[in-house]
Amino acid sequence: MKYFLDLFLSKKELTAGLALLFISAFLIAGFRWVRLHGSQAISAQETVHVYVDETTGLEEMSLKLEELGLIDSREEFLWAAKIFGWRTFLEGHYLVEEGFSYNEFLSKMAKGIQDPVSVTILPGRTEGDIVDAVSRSLQFDSLSFQKILNDTSFLSNVGLQPKDVIGYLYPSTVKMYWTITPKDALKRILEVFNKSVIEPYQERFEELDKTVDEILTLASIVQWEARKEEERDVISGLYWNRLQKGMRLQADPTVNFAVGERRRLLYEDYEVEHPYNTYLYAGLPPGPITNPSLSSIEAALYPAEHEYLFMVASPDGSHAFSETYEEHLRKSEVWREWLQKQYRIKRRREAKANQ
Repeated sequence: MKYFLDLFLSKKELTAGLALLFISAFLIAGFRWVRLHGSQAISAQETVHVYVDETTGLEEMSLKLEELGLIDSREEFLWAAKIFGWRTFLEGHYLVEEGFSYNEFLSKMAKGIQDPVSVTILPGRTEGDIVDAVSRSLQFDSLSFQKILNDTSFLSNVGLQPKDVIGYLYPSTVKMYWTITPKDALKRILEVFNKSVIEPYQERFEELDKTVDEILTLASIVQWEARKEEERDVISGLYWNRLQKGMRLQADPTVNFAVGERRRLLYEDYEVEHPYNTYLYAGLPPGPITNPSLSSIEAALYPAEHEYLFMVASPDGSHAFSETYEEHLRKSEVWREWLQKQYRIKRRREAKANQ
């Protein structure tokens, strides 16, 4: 009797053990299934940008994602990747804003399905500034992009010359893929320029009988000159008045461009022999001196109607406009007196600081 009782208990214990083992295995499998297909397997509390410079293997990718804090366990990541069969990942920019399942994110990188980056170009910048800004946002280096901006063969295919290209680097934020080539990046910027300027203002260009290059050149001077938005069309009208009367533009920004610095000009700067020096040469300079904003382009297209021919800076950053040279001289004297006063104040401060 005792033998049968012991046998019964042994079978009962064995059944319980097997049941426990089955339940444990089921729970582990269930947990792994949840982890394998869960929507938060790859996740971050804040937006993370993953940049892959070249085709990358599974081990290297696991290290990169671990460093970025996107995975909790490299072992689990490697296990999941091998189950789904993803072992090689393509170069590109991949964004993690919300959670991904392992398969979603791994397949995204394996197929090279990139997320675009934002490339921002600000107005009134030098070509070098724009080259740096664009190349910082994309995979290629600044030298590669600068080379394209000076590639006469490529530029001729898109109807541009190196001297004019800066005017077409339209200020905007453009979506591009990180791995885009320098040529395609420039084409993308030009597409935005055409949609923002050429298409909506085509009739106005024809009315004025001015080329795009001429309008952009004047707009670039207005961009550099005008600190006050409301003055742009007035300044544009002044320059158009001078051009129509056959007067030299005498635009200080063109002298700044000629000397290669944005600073207060010296008397000798106005004598610098340079084709962009509008104090020495009549008409518009050979090309734009910066990349104008849409408001500056609109000011060049729609100048204010007035009789102003002269202007001088004012202490508040605006300009004092004049119709006659005599009036201009009087207003210039006010400006010079203000400058001299500022210099005296500066010297007194420096002297006091050195005591």
